[in-house]
Amino acid sequence: MAIQRISTGIPGLDSLLEGGFKRNSINLIAGGAGCGKSIFAMQFLVDGLKKNEPAIYITFEEKKKKFYEDMAEFGWDLEKFEKTGKFVFLEYTPEQVKKILTEGGGIVESIIEKIKARRIVIDSITSFTLLYEDELEKKEADLTLFELIDKWNCTGIMTSQDESRDGHTISAAVEFEVDGIIMLYHAKKKGVRVRALEVLKMRGTKISPKTIAMDITPKGVVVYPKKVVEM
Repeated sequence: MAIQRISTGIPGLDSLLEGGFKRNSINLIAGGAGCGKSIFAMQFLVDGLKKNEPAIYITFEEKKKKFYEDMAEFGWDLEKFEKTGKFVFLEYTPEQVKKILTEGGGIVESIIEKIKARRIVIDSITSFTLLYEDELEKKEADLTLFELIDKWNCTGIMTSQDESRDGHTISAAVEFEVDGIIMLYHAKKKGVRVRALEVLKMRGTKISPKTIAMDITPKGVVVYPKKVVEM
């Protein structure tokens, strides 16, 4: 049976993923500060919204007004999407998400059912996992969250603050449970900041071991599949 794919919305990336993300998969976008994680995640949702796929963005770190202003720089009118009833932006504290897990979905599940959401972003899971000091509790919370997203039949992106190149600071539970892991880099090379992307994991997909050039343009993230970057 052929794997159903949906576009990432990132020019140049789908060709590296045999057509895009697996439908209903959960994908982790990890990287350090300023590497473009939130832009990447929102670009994925905007791609779906343009194809009439409703979306929900849950953030622990962004304020709605400023976020909408920042995203407008790429030509994305999030307020317009919101008015159509196809897009919902939720500013949540990690504690509120913890409550959602306890309630088995709660208000988020109601919103997803109401708008018939097909894409979801959680920005970022790092803030959420900081709530749990005990590793077992952290793992159980991660698993519960993944089970909920799976139940909602959405294709999801989670962002993660990660400064390491090899992904070792990503929690083992998250690394094991997600379907895909993409690392974004904004490293200094000969005194100049260089942007790059690496697909560390993508279930059911033959992936390249290479680190590929990317950039953040006035229209969002762009990947250059044939341009290899030496980090």
